[in-house]
Amino acid sequence: MTHPAHAPRFDLRNEQDAARYTLTRDGVLVSVLDYRDDGRTIALTRAFTIPTFRGNGYAADIVAGAVAEIEARGDRRIDPVCWYVSDWFEAHPDKAFLRRGR
Repeated sequence: MTHPAHAPRFDLRNEQDAARYTLTRDGVLVSVLDYRDDGRTIALTRAFTIPTFRGNGYAADIVAGAVAEIEARGDRRIDPVCWYVSDWFEAHPDKAFLRRGR
């Protein structure tokens, strides 16, 4: 896929050593999603967007990317500890099957 020279480039990474996902735009960190992984469940504990980048939907992007990666792996359930992640799941009922049962 080619991108026009003026189109921003986004990169989602799972930094397992730091237990976080990061989202960068043109190489600049815009959002972070912290997690805890116990081998069965990934608790998404905190979604944070750098203040100067808030209001652009980056928190939703990083949560959607992390959920997609976890779903593709197929070996974990998700515990949406962070209020934002919980709200994201409420807005995406098609992903409810990934939530850890209570």
